[in-house]
Amino acid sequence: MDSKRLISFIVLSLGIMLLWQHFFPAKPVAPVAQTQDASSPAKSAVAKTADASRLAFGQRITVNTDVMHAEIDTTGGDLRTLDLIKHGSNTDEKKPYELMSDKGGHVYVAQTGLLDPTRPSLPTHKTVFSSAQSSYTMTGDTLEVRLTAPDADGVKVAKIYRFTKGSYQIGVSYEVTNTGSNPLAPTAYFRLLRDDKAPEGQTRFANTFTGPAVYSAEHKFQKVSFSDIDKNKADYAQTTQNGWVAMLQHYFLSAWILKPLDGASVCRDANSCHFELKSSNGLYSASALVGMGAIAPGKTASLTVPLYAGPEDYNTLTRVADGLELSRDYGWVHVIAAPLFWLLVKLHGFVQNWGWAIVLLTIIIKAVFYPLTAASYRSMGKMKALAPRLERLKEQHGDDRVKYQQAVMEMYKTEKVNPLGGCLPMLIQIPVFFALYSALLAAVELREAPWIMWIHDLARPDPFYVLPALMTITMFVQTMLNPPPTDPVQAKMAKIMPLAFSAMFFFFPAGLVLYYVVNNLLSIAQQWFVNRQIENSKKAAAQS
Repeated sequence: MDSKRLISFIVLSLGIMLLWQHFFPAKPVAPVAQTQDASSPAKSAVAKTADASRLAFGQRITVNTDVMHAEIDTTGGDLRTLDLIKHGSNTDEKKPYELMSDKGGHVYVAQTGLLDPTRPSLPTHKTVFSSAQSSYTMTGDTLEVRLTAPDADGVKVAKIYRFTKGSYQIGVSYEVTNTGSNPLAPTAYFRLLRDDKAPEGQTRFANTFTGPAVYSAEHKFQKVSFSDIDKNKADYAQTTQNGWVAMLQHYFLSAWILKPLDGASVCRDANSCHFELKSSNGLYSASALVGMGAIAPGKTASLTVPLYAGPEDYNTLTRVADGLELSRDYGWVHVIAAPLFWLLVKLHGFVQNWGWAIVLLTIIIKAVFYPLTAASYRSMGKMKALAPRLERLKEQHGDDRVKYQQAVMEMYKTEKVNPLGGCLPMLIQIPVFFALYSALLAAVELREAPWIMWIHDLARPDPFYVLPALMTITMFVQTMLNPPPTDPVQAKMAKIMPLAFSAMFFFFPAGLVLYYVVNNLLSIAQQWFVNRQIENSKKAAAQS
């Protein structure tokens, strides 16, 4: 395997990876789903919450905080609209990012409700609530929006949203008062309902997972594709005592948190909480069902489940709940990508600029692999020096491939050259290559983060294509430094590959291209230095 074949391998590998991500989203291996007792209250609730029909509309209650604009519909007390005002839209940076919506044919909402087989009139996502105000604006550190359901068979229910300044966590609570003469044991469901439309701004060159995921301490992170739900092949742990259920998309997520990081779980025991992923009428629901326990006559019980709805910011997610940072799914290279991004975060803390942090990270990675790449370049340098002799051997033996190969191997043995010496060190680096690609692609921190001059958003393509053009130039320079292929077909491919490979980078986020440009520049400098060492050694040997 010579250097040109290696370049072809890397190009094809990256191309296949991008195409595979676009047409065949990853399907993670998950533990066998936990079975549930059909007699449990949550199991009865599952059957009754299966209806994910299209939404009904009531009056709107608007809520404005320092980080979000929300709209709550009186029908169900649903959270129907959620705009993140600190994050710009993919299509118009002056507009806030729309995470949830029930407008324009798109459905992505948060719903809750109560169920008890003995009290069918308990409020669900179809019940019409009332509120004291139609508009709320945060003026202090917290804001509470209280909704009241009609009395139902001796049960009074209030649904409360609590917003906190500077936070993407929304506390969603039920206060249930039993004014009747018989006890009740309701099950509360907390679900995220959405269609399968790709998020705004997603492209085939940045195609990431969109869909539901669950996490528990026992079974860890599990994501499930919409297609698996449609085919009844969704495989995930249903019974839990902790964790979270979420809807994921590129850069952002929403998640019902059953156990906050430093808080107690809302699950009373191993059978009181369940996850449920379903589809109906073209909509998909990801739900957590929580048994509230028995409420005696004259007593009031409350239940609060936080809803995180915001960016997949690493520092934020690690402070919300265990495992929530895993929503930034890196796939099969997670074990490498996670520490690489951790290091990137540390470097950003030092330089306070994500672009320069990427540059420093690239230098560090290059330094770590310096001995491997130096060995590779020395091997390629020797191969380049032997290129004229290889050409003469080819002319000498003509079409006799066996004798040609024997002569080549004899020459390698005499010159002490390993033809694989240039490939193996680079093959070792390929997992790191893909890991950093995954880490930077998932980094919401790069979104709207400036670097220098014309680069105002490292998560968007370079507006003037300067970085992709530099990428193309550096690839051609590297091709010139490598030993020329003896095969005419490979020689043509070597000239075409850099151009074809670089064309993809015109659509990549600027942060990704920045890494590759810096890496190529360092590689060129190192290869030139190694080649000079080889030439100087030959001159010294010739003079002695």
